[in-house]
Amino acid sequence: MFESPPRTLYAEWRATLGLAGPLVAANLLQMAVFSLDVVFVSRLGQAQLAASSLAVSLFGLLIWSLTGLVGAASPLIAAELGRRSHAVREVRRSFRMAAWAGFGAAILAMGVCLMLGPILTLTGQDPVVIALAVPFMQVLMWAAIPAVMGALLRGTVATLGRPGVGTAITALAVALNGAGNWMLVFGHLGLPAMGLRGAALASVITSASTMLLYVMVIAADRRLRRYHLFGRWWRSDSVRLRDVLRIGLPMTATILAEAGLFSGAAFLMGRIGPLPLAAHTLALQFAALTFQVPFGIAQAATIRVGRAFGAGDRHGIRVAGNVAFLTGVGFMSLAAALLLFAPRTIIVVYLDPALPANAALVALTVRYMSVAAAFQLFDGAQTVGAGLLRGIQDTRVPMAIALFGYWVPGLGTAVYLGLFTPLGGLGVWFGLLIGLVVVAALLMWRWYHRDRLGLLSADRSFIEESVAHPS
Repeated sequence: MFESPPRTLYAEWRATLGLAGPLVAANLLQMAVFSLDVVFVSRLGQAQLAASSLAVSLFGLLIWSLTGLVGAASPLIAAELGRRSHAVREVRRSFRMAAWAGFGAAILAMGVCLMLGPILTLTGQDPVVIALAVPFMQVLMWAAIPAVMGALLRGTVATLGRPGVGTAITALAVALNGAGNWMLVFGHLGLPAMGLRGAALASVITSASTMLLYVMVIAADRRLRRYHLFGRWWRSDSVRLRDVLRIGLPMTATILAEAGLFSGAAFLMGRIGPLPLAAHTLALQFAALTFQVPFGIAQAATIRVGRAFGAGDRHGIRVAGNVAFLTGVGFMSLAAALLLFAPRTIIVVYLDPALPANAALVALTVRYMSVAAAFQLFDGAQTVGAGLLRGIQDTRVPMAIALFGYWVPGLGTAVYLGLFTPLGGLGVWFGLLIGLVVVAALLMWRWYHRDRLGLLSADRSFIEESVAHPS
């Protein structure tokens, strides 16, 4: 896994797919975990689906953004391995301080989850929906710490050459979550029917079990065990913690900006009405699933580019970037075609479109999917672009790009068209499209002008300091 960077596009494509394949599979399986929740909860009723959607929007916003914080470990570890393939001490330092940062941030996220009731009230949500969402969140929030730690463990083992571990563990998580929902939501095998609370409890159990499985695999695998990732976990390291925060906090803010746009769209839909919110939730499920493919490619690109960056190989950086971009956008072209020409084939996974009671929901979902087809290409371009820039440890300007693009033209358009024009929910989706277009264009411009902007001569003081700093 730690061979010299390939010198041709084809060789790099093979290496990238070898790394991205398991990451994409793990991402899709992770989405399947959340999709199972929607499948079960949607059968409880539209109010329950709306309540879980709002709660998960906030919870997912927090956890997804914190994966950016702990995700700083991947480019740091990749650069160290590019510089020196047996950087055991430096790998352990990056992992340990990312774990410290992630654990503390997850506790803060749980505090925010407790504010769901006031947040929903302030945003004008339906009181019936609020009454269902608050107790759901009071259970779900306990998944925060294991979810963040699981994300760190998955990224670390992939960077260390074991991307398939995440695929296998996430596959087990899908089975566990499905069984948990089946038993706890509807009360099978002698268990009480807990409804929404049962779905939340299944998520907590799944997240905790996933984290423990990673710990067990790391302890058993010879390649991973040699890094002693859990050694001296109590020892502070201000130098490496600074590096994690320097890279991770802008990554967190970038993800928060994008996830905030989509979560904000859910709240806007809630103001428009329960039916648009339910249709929005269903339409977004497939868009979120397809996103996991370029996101996995972006994760692989961060590692591939990061290793070339650590080795000072500009040709390797360029080849890895070109391969990742073409692969990510190429896949999203296929996803866009499916959304545009076969939307009902997707909807049938979640509900029966032939039932008269579902007619209005299906019609609205199909309209939203037509806009989702338009932004697939830009969604793929922006996530790959962000991954490439993270590989060269450029995260601050991409953060500013994301904050501007998603929240000014993106959310601004969504609010105006959604709440102040007859477009309603369709206007919200046009806002999502505009935000993605702006961010994708600016990120890719920055990547292709990296030499002129001096990004490849960035400060690598963390490498120099790591040589003399004790573990």
